[in-house]
Amino acid sequence: MALDVYVGSLTRYYASDWENPGEKAARMRGASPTLRSTKQNEDEKSQDLIRPRVMAWRAALAKSLGDRLAGPLEWDETEAAPWFTDRPGWDGFGSLVLWAAYAEHPTLRLPGTLPEEWDHDLALMRSTAAGFRSRYSHLVRNVEMWLPVAFDITFEGEDVEGRRVVMGSVTTLRRQLADLNASTWKASAADVAAWRAIPAEEGSVETCARYAFAVLTELAQRAHGERLPMKLDH
Repeated sequence: MALDVYVGSLTRYYASDWENPGEKAARMRGASPTLRSTKQNEDEKSQDLIRPRVMAWRAALAKSLGDRLAGPLEWDETEAAPWFTDRPGWDGFGSLVLWAAYAEHPTLRLPGTLPEEWDHDLALMRSTAAGFRSRYSHLVRNVEMWLPVAFDITFEGEDVEGRRVVMGSVTTLRRQLADLNASTWKASAADVAAWRAIPAEEGSVETCARYAFAVLTELAQRAHGERLPMKLDH
């Protein structure tokens, strides 16, 4: 199963009115419409029907978070809102999470390649242990959705469809990614751009982590600049 990252309105996301990189590539090759693109025309998936649910969910979430937010929990939920997507892949994303965890626990040895059960890795378990103040909390703590407002905590709550997910902040994720680069690679913008040319399925944990870092950094910048949510899709 592929891992994609979506930036845009949640109305568009839950209406399935978007396509991931694999679907776009298939469409460009002239392939038949995907299940997602077929669904987007169904009445029950229309943006007009989904938008009120998203707005009600957002209002309830803002009320529950209260003064822990640095500003209003607001973003564009109209059809005019831009959207972006890219595919770090599980190998890339998992490698980036481990790279961050091992940066916090330098006495442990980073594996050469991504372990099959990387989510049970010792360094990651230490970074996510109760009471540990991770420098990269919005990356390592199993966050699935980042909201376009500043706050320090990560928290578990229901998404628009009632699923329990961990949420974080686009602003904090963006800062933590920059901090990770500054404390490890110290890469320039040109370096990061070059990392995008190396597929996440190939190479060491560090190589795959660099690829995912480039993907997530760009999408976090877009989410921050356009003030939109950012979400994993798998």
